[in-house]
Amino acid sequence: MIRLFDRHSVRSVKELDGMWSFTPDNGSGKTYSLPVPGCWEQHPDLLTYRGTGTFARTVRVTKDTAVRLVFKGVSHTADVYFDGQKVAHHYNAFTPFTAEIPGVKAGEHELTVKVDNRFSEASALHIPNDYYTYGGITRPAALEEIDDLFIERVHFTPEQTGSGWKATVELTVRNIGAAAAELDAQAELAGITLRFPHETIPAGGETIVCAEADFPDVNAWSPDAPNLYFLRAILRRGETETDDLIERVGFRTVSWQGGRLCVNGNPVFLKGFNRHEDYAAVGCAVPVQLMAQDLDLMADMGANAVRTCHYPNDERFLDLCDERGFLVWEENHARGLKLHHMQNPNFERQCEDCIREMIENHYNHPAIVIWGILNECASDTPEGRVMYKKQFEQIKSLDTTRPTTTATCQHFKDLCLDLPDVVSFNIYSGWYTDAPIAEACEREIEWIRRDGGAGKPLIVSEFGAAAVYGYRDPGHVKWSEERQSDVLDECLSVYMNHPEITGTFIWMFADCRVCEENNWFSTRARGHNNKGVVDEYRRPKIAYQTVKNHYKK
Repeated sequence: MIRLFDRHSVRSVKELDGMWSFTPDNGSGKTYSLPVPGCWEQHPDLLTYRGTGTFARTVRVTKDTAVRLVFKGVSHTADVYFDGQKVAHHYNAFTPFTAEIPGVKAGEHELTVKVDNRFSEASALHIPNDYYTYGGITRPAALEEIDDLFIERVHFTPEQTGSGWKATVELTVRNIGAAAAELDAQAELAGITLRFPHETIPAGGETIVCAEADFPDVNAWSPDAPNLYFLRAILRRGETETDDLIERVGFRTVSWQGGRLCVNGNPVFLKGFNRHEDYAAVGCAVPVQLMAQDLDLMADMGANAVRTCHYPNDERFLDLCDERGFLVWEENHARGLKLHHMQNPNFERQCEDCIREMIENHYNHPAIVIWGILNECASDTPEGRVMYKKQFEQIKSLDTTRPTTTATCQHFKDLCLDLPDVVSFNIYSGWYTDAPIAEACEREIEWIRRDGGAGKPLIVSEFGAAAVYGYRDPGHVKWSEERQSDVLDECLSVYMNHPEITGTFIWMFADCRVCEENNWFSTRARGHNNKGVVDEYRRPKIAYQTVKNHYKK
């Protein structure tokens, strides 16, 4: 399942989920049958395998046509071959990519994907970290049979008016044929037809066309009423529809003023969790059933928001958030990088690619209300500030309708508080420090006001304590479920009642596996970050009810 709804009625799509052959380059000489999507760590021979390997399968093309291969996520580097010819290279496990192949003959073809999850200088973002870098084709994949002239993407931008709503629809259309092609395009949304200007697109070219319309009778999308509409864009040649692309959109606006975040002009308080894509035996290849369970559990505790720490999420999870009215902070892939990491020669290019792919592909999700970057990176250095500024500017060049933020841990020395629209800070009072929580919060906010964050919405983006599931202690010692519950109780009592705070994101929803490299094992019992209010199997700890008592008030 690529998305939670059908995206085409004209374009032929074959999903490539199922069993693929996999041959690891570990000298064993073995070939395995592994599921796609999936993590190779699911197999008992490959539980901790870090290396390279090749996935392969046969695909069938029904007619002579152009083919488009879609990969929603390969961890973390992929080289794709079609009948032995290299057609794509992609870095980053958490963003999608495609490969277009013109002139493919009907019949069977060999598809192979060489995958690498190693840590090296070639990878600036996937480094040993406080979460695990799995290996495999970890998100869905598909083969599309396309016309030479096809719709690459659709972007939908709503705007409130005095009489209701209007919207701009932007089509990106590509021509991979050998001759110029005439563009005849329209879109259908909520009973309204939008027509785009006719253009001639040269061979190998691309164009962006826009259309606007008023929508006086639609219902807004909001957390309490997540109304969604299907937007269908269509290409025609004469009376024949040659291609289409369906998106699901919501009419809503996000604004940030007076220290508050607003949806459709109404202030919202974000009661959220940080959530890693990680679930016990399935790793980061989380099926829809378990994504839905995660949101069910968060909703049961009274949460209305989720942060996709620390990378773009599987789009099916974002679809679920759209449907359920969950507010999403989505961020690019960079966590805990020191300045020397950020000076890796690949860093800026790989971040730029990640941000572009995240926003281009996830722009239409009404649930996403914040774009974030560079969690806990070197924002306390002049060199780091230059990179932060560049990334915020890139986001604004792609989307001006949502605020930006970054989660800082550079207390009292951050040089970048003036750059984002929303100031977010990670603070672990009661766990890493014994400072009184209310007192530490006031010091933090006073510093933020003074050093560039005055008047901006404030979010406590991480706070919490670790507990090993099942470890109970009458003395409430650290690592016990009781101590975790105590810390979260006091934190939520302070943060949710502070007049200048507009949101809280608990670290974290569920325990997740961490890398053993770089000594992460020495501070992470069981090889896991244990700060979840549920464990990696989603078994609730005592803190589950504590959070529920606060978030459901």
